[in-house]
Amino acid sequence: MASKVEEELRRLSIEIRFLEETAQALQSRMNMVNAVIQDLTYANMTLESLGKNELGSELLVPIGGNSYIKAKLDDPDKVIVGMGAGISVEKTSQEAKGIVKKRLEGLGKTRESLQQRFAQVAQKINEDRGKFEELAAELRKGKPSRNV
Repeated sequence: MASKVEEELRRLSIEIRFLEETAQALQSRMNMVNAVIQDLTYANMTLESLGKNELGSELLVPIGGNSYIKAKLDDPDKVIVGMGAGISVEKTSQEAKGIVKKRLEGLGKTRESLQQRFAQVAQKINEDRGKFEELAAELRKGKPSRNV
């Protein structure tokens, strides 16, 4: 009987490790999605405020590292939008807002899906840990498990 319990403990141990790695990967993906959502949210806010500026308005343009350069607004209705794979195209401000909005919606759905999957994995980890602790306690006492 003890060998069945030991085998089940090994199986649960391997499964728990696999689930923990899966949870870490999901958490990493959620962090990346959240970073992109934050970036797109800033882009959306910038596009919204761009419409309030007049031709020739002076702007501070971020260049990274919390640094900026001063620039003059040439055409508030023309925006260069990254389309992916290193390709950017010129769009109107309204078109750019629509693109950013669609991306935000898609990423919101992706984040929700990742959160649901993460919750499922966390629940399974907790269940397996409970079974593992129960079996380990029974093995220490020398009693056969009823759950095997």
